[in-house]
Amino acid sequence: MSKRMLARTAERLRKLCRRAGKPLTNQWNVSMSSKSAIVPMSKFEPDTPLPYKLLSERVDCVISRLKRPLTLSEKVLYSHLDSAGEQDIKRGESYLLLRPDRVAMQDATAQMALLQFISSGLSKVAVPSTVHCDHLIEAQVCGEQDLKRAKDLNKEVYDFLASTSAKYGLGFWKPGSGIIHQIILENYAFPGLLMIGG
Repeated sequence: MSKRMLARTAERLRKLCRRAGKPLTNQWNVSMSSKSAIVPMSKFEPDTPLPYKLLSERVDCVISRLKRPLTLSEKVLYSHLDSAGEQDIKRGESYLLLRPDRVAMQDATAQMALLQFISSGLSKVAVPSTVHCDHLIEAQVCGEQDLKRAKDLNKEVYDFLASTSAKYGLGFWKPGSGIIHQIILENYAFPGLLMIGG
């Protein structure tokens, strides 16, 4: 990692800590398992802390069970096991029951996903989730005209996604907010994240 990237990462961590009301005094000596280092998962979800303590506990549990070091991919996956102490863990054989940190959907696929969620009877999403309106915008003429055209053509879809997101506790990124991949990277991604995209 370059010095510039390290500096940006340290600055982001300092901002997150300040936002959480817990100033970072020593950027190289922060224990994420410490109760004093609670940092929000994103600026849009200030009451949802980064789950590093739980993720670390799950990895430690799996290491003690398997009695061997883990690859980075295994650490990311096994840290999200539903029941790290009990699940069957055999490479290439086991089906893993995972608990993702986030769900992100784009406007074309979110319609069916939200209809299925509504039919579940739940009153709120269990995992931080967002809907991003970017896939139904076709590039034909230029940015402003294409956005206006998409808003007119897909008004019913966008209204449904916005109202459903508001009702069930999902974040909603309206048409013109940006590309889902960049929004996730800038606002929601963190090292070790397990996210379902749809």
